[in-house]
Amino acid sequence: MVDYTQCLRKSRPASFAGRAFVAILLIAGWIGCVTAQTADELLQRADHLKTANNSEFQTIVKQLDAEASALSPAQRDFVDYLHAWQLGYLGQYAEGVSAFQALLARTTDAAVRARALISLINNQVNASHYEEAYSNLSLLLDSLPEIQDHTAHFLSLIVATVLYNEAGQHDLALHSIDQALAYDRGDRSSCIALSQRAATLVKDGKLGADDADTQAGLDACLRIGDVLYAGVIRTYQAQALIDAGRNNDALQLLQTHDAEMLGTHSAAATSIYRALLARCHLLAGDLDKAREYALSAIDYGIKQSYSKSVADAYETLYEAAKQQGHYQNALDYHEKYATADKAYLNDTKARALAYQMVHQEVLDKKREVDALSAKNKVLELQGEVDAKASEARLLYIALLLSCLVIVGLWAYRTKRSQIKFQKLARRDGLTGIFNRQHFFETAQDALRYCAKSSREASLLVLDLDHFKSVNDTHGHAAGDAVLKRAVAACQARLRSIDLFGRLGGEEFAVLLPDCTQVTAAQRAEEMREAIAASRRTGDAAADVQITASFGVAATKVCGYNLPTLLANADNALYVAKNSGRNRVATFQPPASSNAVPA
Repeated sequence: MVDYTQCLRKSRPASFAGRAFVAILLIAGWIGCVTAQTADELLQRADHLKTANNSEFQTIVKQLDAEASALSPAQRDFVDYLHAWQLGYLGQYAEGVSAFQALLARTTDAAVRARALISLINNQVNASHYEEAYSNLSLLLDSLPEIQDHTAHFLSLIVATVLYNEAGQHDLALHSIDQALAYDRGDRSSCIALSQRAATLVKDGKLGADDADTQAGLDACLRIGDVLYAGVIRTYQAQALIDAGRNNDALQLLQTHDAEMLGTHSAAATSIYRALLARCHLLAGDLDKAREYALSAIDYGIKQSYSKSVADAYETLYEAAKQQGHYQNALDYHEKYATADKAYLNDTKARALAYQMVHQEVLDKKREVDALSAKNKVLELQGEVDAKASEARLLYIALLLSCLVIVGLWAYRTKRSQIKFQKLARRDGLTGIFNRQHFFETAQDALRYCAKSSREASLLVLDLDHFKSVNDTHGHAAGDAVLKRAVAACQARLRSIDLFGRLGGEEFAVLLPDCTQVTAAQRAEEMREAIAASRRTGDAAADVQITASFGVAATKVCGYNLPTLLANADNALYVAKNSGRNRVATFQPPASSNAVPA
């Protein structure tokens, strides 16, 4: 996620104007006095150059650091804001979060507080602190009418757009973009807002290869000389060109401006740009170039824990190695791709869940405030009721009963919301079985019980064969239908004490208490046959045949430690995959191993 607290022409905090100070500067051997106006101009220029010329931005910040003792408190706070912003720009998101939190804890300048809160939200998203980010966004939007700083007001709407996109709320994102453009249609604002419009349409699969608004956003970026946002918009244009079958045009567009993107020093944006450039070279058949740019994308994107660009780069490396006949490298890259893609998908779900949870908390708080307001109204009326006759007392009783009904309804709806989110936190939204986290917690408890009572248990790990080709050929609706069909086939052969969970993507796990390795392998074979024979008329994948590969590990051989069982079952799964897929493999320890189950 690229930081949108950019250098708008109106971005200098109004509180800096007119604050006098004296600083001694050593410039090319000359010593002279600097006025408060000059310091404000340096701050304004640094703020404008953050993305347009990051190298010059850093030079100005160093110059301001050298004169820190002569700056006013508000000016020093803004310098600290620029330092914290640069941390996030370089991909050091955790450090950026700490720096912005420290700044917000001490600064009293309204403009600095608004800008710092916006950048804090951006860094929290990149550091995967989603609930905190969405909670802070709610605070930011509530305070929007009071934000007088022009830049901060506009950027509040932009950061809302970004977070709505992260949560998959594309309609809300487009509405926020419309609000931002209605607030400010200047070149700098259009550059930022129209780049976010393009990002939203790309996520929704609706951006046209020659979209006029996207080109208008690029033209605005070029007019103000902002290389970073120009590069970001070009990645969206290139993706639209690839989707339209115009890979050569996409390759030419990205290759022409690659050096400019490198010069921005933005780790996240460069990683995305180069991952897409690697894909273009792969599609063009230049495998060496594809490998070069994919490795570069990974190097730039490694600072972000859950990066789609890193997953895309590993996928490109896998496909390039496979086409070159380097099958061992291809297998290694495919494993890294699967891991990165699974982490990205899980992270995407975490963002959506965090948004829903915070959104529900906001609604619950509003209901609570409404209920308290109703109760306070009743208390106000009580004084009048005491001075009236019995008719007034009856009115008081009726109002009190109404209040109790309101509180009761609120409590009932709150309880239903809690139950709903407890289920969401434990169950996979598509298949209805345990999600990864709840499966791990429940399986660990079951294994501890088996170990304490000296009972055997076995763990199955299964993976649908060639699942990606189902999505690529038949679409994601068919892929979802295939996943549901496979889960239903397995569930029909599970006992009530068995634990069934989705680890992510097309990978699942089953813990079988009181089950030996031999019996577990037999049950895995039954499930494998059931999946291969499954059919369901009327769904999106009725004609798609699916198979699955299974890996089996047992406590008698591996012990009762869940990570060990899972790792050994995964090893067996890879044996099944490498042996031709659609089969069951049982983990066997090396012949020289004398390990005793833990």
